[in-house]
Amino acid sequence: MTGRLAGKRIIITGAVSNIGKEAVKAFVAEDAKVVIGDRDEAGAATAREFGAAAHFIKVDVTSEESVRNLIEQGVAWLGGLDVLCQNAGLQHSGAVTEFEAAKWDALFNVNARAHFFGAKYAVPHLRKGKTGSIINTASLAGKRGGSGMTAYSASKGAVIAFTTALAMELAPDNIRVNAICPGWVDTAFNQPAINFMGGTAQQAKVVAAVVPLGRQAVSSEIAPMFVYLASDESSYMTAQAITIDGGVYNS
Repeated sequence: MTGRLAGKRIIITGAVSNIGKEAVKAFVAEDAKVVIGDRDEAGAATAREFGAAAHFIKVDVTSEESVRNLIEQGVAWLGGLDVLCQNAGLQHSGAVTEFEAAKWDALFNVNARAHFFGAKYAVPHLRKGKTGSIINTASLAGKRGGSGMTAYSASKGAVIAFTTALAMELAPDNIRVNAICPGWVDTAFNQPAINFMGGTAQQAKVVAAVVPLGRQAVSSEIAPMFVYLASDESSYMTAQAITIDGGVYNS
C-alpha cells in the first residue's frame, strides 16, 4: 500500500466479482473508503472481506430511485464523495435479425441509462468538494463492434458518448469524467459472447488471432487504471475512453 487514494471516498457499482471486485481491492489497498453498490446480496460478504474500509448497499441500477438511494446512503456513510465508479454491466449476444427487443432494452437500461442516474445524483455531492472523478466502464466493443455484438456495442458506445459530453459539462467544476474500455478479459461476464462464438475453444482461437499480445487479460490487469483515474495523478485527464485490450484497437 502506498496511500495513493488516502482520504478518497468512492462509490462503485457492479463490484461483487470480476473487474469490479478487483477495482475495490485496488482502491482499498491504496487507502480509500469504498461503498459497494450491487443487486447481488453477496455484496455484503464482499464488503466484509475488506473490513472497515468497505460498506455494501444493495442497488438496482435500472431504477432511478434505487440509484438515488445508493448515492445518498453512500455519501452519508462515507462522509462525502470524491469518486463515482460506474461498473455495473450486462451482456447479451446474438444476430441482429434474431435479437429480442427486450434484451436490447435491458442492455441500454443497465449499460447506458444507469450511468445517467448515477451522474445525476452524484454530481451535486462531487461539486461540494470542488473536484472529483467519474469513472465509467465502457468496452472495446463500444469502439469496435463484432458479429453478434450489435446491441452490446451500441450500449457501450452510448457510454463513451455520454462520458465525453459529461466531461465537457463538468469541466468548469473540476470534475473529470473518463471511461475504461476493456477488451477480452477472462471473466464469466463474457460467457454470452463466448456462447455465440461457439464455445471456449473457438473463442481461444479468435483471441489468439486478433489480440497482438496473444491472450486475454485478467481482472487485476484492468484494476490499476481505476486507481489512476480515481487518484490525483490523473488530474489533467478528462473526456477519455481508455482502451486496455492487448493492442486490438490499433491492430
